[in-house]
Amino acid sequence: MNRLSLPFLITALLSSPALARDYGQQGTHFPIIEPDLLEQIQSRLQTMDKNGDIDRLNQKLKARTIARVNRPKPVAGLIRAEKSTTRLFDPTITLQADIFGHDKRRIWAKGTRVNPLDTVPLRAALIFLDGDDPAQLEWAFAQKSKTAKLILTNGAPLKLMKARQRRFYFDQGGKLTAHFDIKALPAMVDQQGRMLRIREFALSKKRRPTQ
Repeated sequence: MNRLSLPFLITALLSSPALARDYGQQGTHFPIIEPDLLEQIQSRLQTMDKNGDIDRLNQKLKARTIARVNRPKPVAGLIRAEKSTTRLFDPTITLQADIFGHDKRRIWAKGTRVNPLDTVPLRAALIFLDGDDPAQLEWAFAQKSKTAKLILTNGAPLKLMKARQRRFYFDQGGKLTAHFDIKALPAMVDQQGRMLRIREFALSKKRRPTQ
């Protein structure tokens, strides 16, 4: 009697009526449906519009924007000066790429050391101060340089402009104070030749430092 091969035996067993049974449906079956994301978003927006949620969100955003404009986020890490200091700052940079003019001719080559003050001098001193400190405001307005730019690191610039009738700026994100490594206020930056002089002033009740 010939021996049956294993594949043939498996095929025969699976095809046998005694073994091939219909066990029916096991559990609940659900169709695979992926909802359209855009339709979901549109439906959500329509619901929010009917409920007035969109108008409320817009009002909150408007109020938050106005508040941020009126009083920007203070620059972190700055303190009131406890002692007066003076140092020089060299603004010279080393170019990381070639600089070309409008006619595509190379003006400066990569690696060239360039001092911005040679072409764009600092015509007005920069005064950094905390706008919520009355003593710093008084000191800033007592300086001889009436053309100095007043740069707040804290406070309400629009309110001060209206009250003082003078333009105020704000060091958004602390980029300028970080660039000049200013740690204490009030501080002043002015040009001395091809260098910038950075001074931090310790205010005295008896005597106010001036330029």
